[in-house]
Amino acid sequence: MAAGEDPHLSLVRPVEPTPPDGCGECLRVGSQWVHLRLCLTCGNVGCCDSSPLRHARAHAHTHEHPIVRSYEPGEDWRWCYVDEAYV
Repeated sequence: MAAGEDPHLSLVRPVEPTPPDGCGECLRVGSQWVHLRLCLTCGNVGCCDSSPLRHARAHAHTHEHPIVRSYEPGEDWRWCYVDEAYV
């Protein structure tokens, strides 16, 4: 599937990062993260799959919000958790 063809891209919305300063769940439980991901449906900020608790993936599956983008400075790629592919 080519990047522009992912049907889940229709779920992408303009969002504001919540919280803007890190993974909300990690901050709540006192855990550390490796990298951050921004949900492009609701703005949730979660930690990546290399982080101990993988909150971004859990959010994507629990809330059916499949598309995230990197929330790291200088990065702008997007990922679909359903198709396991860059979009």
